[in-house]
Amino acid sequence: MFKRLLVKFFIVFFFASLAGCTSIGIADLFSGYAQKMKASRSAQLSGDFIKAESSIAVLNQAHNNYGLSQLERGRLQFLANNWQASQKSFELAYHVIQKQEAAAKIQLSKGVKTLGAVISNDNAIAYEIPRYEQSMLHSYQALNYLYQGSLEGALVEVRRANLVQERALKENQAEIYDAQEKMVSTGVSNERLNSSYPSMNSTIGDLKNGFQNAYTFYLSGLLYEAAKQPNDAYIDYKRAIEIFPDNTYVQQDILRLATKLGMYEDLAVFKKQFGKYQAQTDNNSGQVVVIYEQGIVNAKDEAKLNLPLFNTGSDMKFFSFALPVYRGGLATLKPLSIDIEGQNYQSQEIVRLQSLASKDLQEQLAGLVTRQAIRLVAKEQVRKKMSKAGGDVGNILASLYNIASEKADTRSWSSLPDSVQLMRMNVPIGKQQLAFSLAGKKKMVDVDIKNTGVTLIYVTSIGRYIAYQSINL
Repeated sequence: MFKRLLVKFFIVFFFASLAGCTSIGIADLFSGYAQKMKASRSAQLSGDFIKAESSIAVLNQAHNNYGLSQLERGRLQFLANNWQASQKSFELAYHVIQKQEAAAKIQLSKGVKTLGAVISNDNAIAYEIPRYEQSMLHSYQALNYLYQGSLEGALVEVRRANLVQERALKENQAEIYDAQEKMVSTGVSNERLNSSYPSMNSTIGDLKNGFQNAYTFYLSGLLYEAAKQPNDAYIDYKRAIEIFPDNTYVQQDILRLATKLGMYEDLAVFKKQFGKYQAQTDNNSGQVVVIYEQGIVNAKDEAKLNLPLFNTGSDMKFFSFALPVYRGGLATLKPLSIDIEGQNYQSQEIVRLQSLASKDLQEQLAGLVTRQAIRLVAKEQVRKKMSKAGGDVGNILASLYNIASEKADTRSWSSLPDSVQLMRMNVPIGKQQLAFSLAGKKKMVDVDIKNTGVTLIYVTSIGRYIAYQSINL
């Protein structure tokens, strides 16, 4: 009789605790986000973006994954050329970010957010949109405004994207150091974590952090040029080249504007780095910029590892951790190429989002380990109490729950592209049909080239799907 009451008490306690922390489905605790997104990702790889969006669960605003679901919808609606719907979805995601930032400043929701994680796992915490995802949100939103004829609205969004990175530069190192200090206090050293956790170095490469995005700065510079603000454009092109110095198209843009604006000291430095500006002054041609996004980022996987923790009484004990990880290296991606009047142009990478996602996860690891360490020790204490009160039944019940509920948080904006590349070229003015070559496949692109401004061609390649949009800026 007592053991039955114990079982009932445990079940009531579990559900009451969940109700008191955040809006969350039970399935969210016991199955990973990456698993749930498989159907949507499969449809996206097939180019069926309407089906991909319909595969995403409809969530209310109180749900801990609401902001993430709006990011996924916004991206898929963007791919389906539904600019208004995409704009609305991204606005809703941005409102979530604003609320989370306000809550962080006044520290009102901190205890509520961590309660669910202590009794279950990190999936019970409201998803906090990482900075690299925030900058991509604003970049897509800028394009949404641009396609609807609002350059002014697009400029607001690129300023927001830039502000995200500026704030991150000020805060990132302090946040990482604080998280590592807290992790070490649980008994887990950086050396121990690094030796046990699967390496993502081949995916990360030489990135300094998980938020600096040269593409968002380049897009910002491009739009500032369209708005006849060359000084602002020059600043953002310089920011882009600081992050991704090997892109020759950005190098030429910097040399061009430095020459135009009379930035002679800068010009002398840049000429030593990049060579001379290859001026193209043909009055019968116009400027074309191609932004080429390719593939989609990998889904997070789960890694199981044993790490030592300080248990009660400062005793050291090994516990089983479930942490998210990006497995494998970077996919081999081929550039987009085009032949114009005997000259071949090939796109060059400006950002590898898969690398940013992996670096961002690496920077979060210390915080993830610390939260899980607190949770594992707390669960162990519950297990001991259940075992003492209910014998084998209590011990088994608590142990099974602890094992089943310890799941890695595999949430991320999983519909983002793997890579963004660009190229810039001169094309004869008038209506033109350009032959783009993508991994051996030809794509004919119809454009109307002007002798003023820039023609922007946005090309997307996902699996077997290839499409483009063009607009005169």
